[in-house]
Amino acid sequence: MKQEQSVGVVEKHTFTFATEEPMHLESGASLGPVTIAYETYGRLNAERTNAILIVHALSGSAHAAGYHRADDAKPGWWDECIGPGKAFDTDRFYVICSNVLGSCYGSTGPSSVNPATGKPYGLSFPVVTIGDMVQAQVKLLDHLGIDQLLCVAGGSMGGMQVLEWAANHPTRLKSAIPLATTAHHSPMLIAFSEVGRQAIYADPAWANGDYYELGKKPDAGLAVARMVGHITYLSEESMQKKFGRRLRSLEQYGYEFETEFEIESYLKYNGNSFTRRFDANSYLYITKAMDYFDLSRHTGSMAAAFANAESVKFLVVSFTSDWLYPSYHSKEVVSALTAVGADVSYLDIQSTWGHDAFLLEVETMTALLGSFLDRLAHEEGVTFPPVEGEDRGEDRPASAPERVMV
Repeated sequence: MKQEQSVGVVEKHTFTFATEEPMHLESGASLGPVTIAYETYGRLNAERTNAILIVHALSGSAHAAGYHRADDAKPGWWDECIGPGKAFDTDRFYVICSNVLGSCYGSTGPSSVNPATGKPYGLSFPVVTIGDMVQAQVKLLDHLGIDQLLCVAGGSMGGMQVLEWAANHPTRLKSAIPLATTAHHSPMLIAFSEVGRQAIYADPAWANGDYYELGKKPDAGLAVARMVGHITYLSEESMQKKFGRRLRSLEQYGYEFETEFEIESYLKYNGNSFTRRFDANSYLYITKAMDYFDLSRHTGSMAAAFANAESVKFLVVSFTSDWLYPSYHSKEVVSALTAVGADVSYLDIQSTWGHDAFLLEVETMTALLGSFLDRLAHEEGVTFPPVEGEDRGEDRPASAPERVMV
C-alpha cells in the first residue's frame, strides 16, 4: 500500500433540481427547488464504473476528505480513510460525498430560504426521511451521469442510508457497506433523540424555530442535545481510559457547581463547539428522520425489504463496545440478507471506542474495507484511471486483491 496522503485542496459543488416540478417526499409533501452540496475525489474511469458514494452520519457534511484551503487546521471528517492508498483509494476510485437533505452544510434544509416567502423555512420545512435523502442522492448520480455505483458506504445514520439504497435502489449499486448501524431505532434510541430535541425546545431562543432573524440562536439547548448524543457515541471503557474521575484544576471536591471533572469539561467543549457549526432545526429534522426510519415498515419484515437486493454484495460491520447500535442490530440485518440469498460478509470488531469506532479504528477499517473493495473491483472487472505520471491513454485493469482481510 502506498504511503497515506491527503487528496489535497478540494472544492464543494452544488446541484439544484426540482426547479420546475417539485420533489415529492415520502410524507406526501412537495419541495422545490432542492439543492444538494457534494464533493468528489479521484477520477471516473472510462466506463464510469468505479464510483463510490460515501454517506454521512447525523452531523456530517459533504466535506469527507481533503482541505478547503491549504491552511485549514482540520481535514474532512473521514480523511483518514479517503485518499491515495487509503481504504477508499482515490488513485483507483471516484469517491462522492453529498450533504443530506435537511442539513445545514449547503443542502436544502430548514435554514435555507423558502422562495415563497424570502425567509428561512424554519418549521415550515417539510418532514424529510432517510428515503427522501437517498432519493436526492439518486438525482445527484443522474446529474453526474453514473448509472450504477460500485459501492455505497457509511456508518451510523450513513449506514441507514446504505440499507435504504440496497433495499429500494438495488439496481443502482454493486455493493453496500453499512457500518455500526441499524434497520430501525429501538424505543431507547428514540428516547435519547427526544431528550436532545426537548433541550432545544426548552431554550427560549428557539422561538418555535423562527430564530434566524432574531440575532440569537438556541445555542444552550443545542449544546445540551449534542452532549447527550455524544455520550452515546462513546463507551464506558473509552471514557474511563481518557478521563477517569480526574478533576480539572482542583485538588479536592468543591461546591461551586461548575465544571470540575475532565469528562464534564470535554462534553461542555464539544457541545459549545457544535453550536458554531450546526443548526438546531436541522438537528430536530435529522434526528426525527432517524427515528422514523424502519426498513420493514412497508414490507412487514426486513427480509422482504431486501427481496430485490440478492445481486448486491454486502459487508456489514459492527463493534463490540457500541451500545448505541449494539452488534445484534447488525446481526438482524445479516439474518435478513441471508434469508434472501444475498452475498453478505459480516464482522463484529473487537473495539473499546464505542459507536465512534468506525471513525477511529483506522488501521482495521483500511485493511477491511480495502480488501473488500479490491476483491469487488477484481470480480467486477473494474478498470482504474491512470495515476499521476502514468500514460493516460487507457485505464488500468483491476489486479487481483493484494490486501489481507482482517
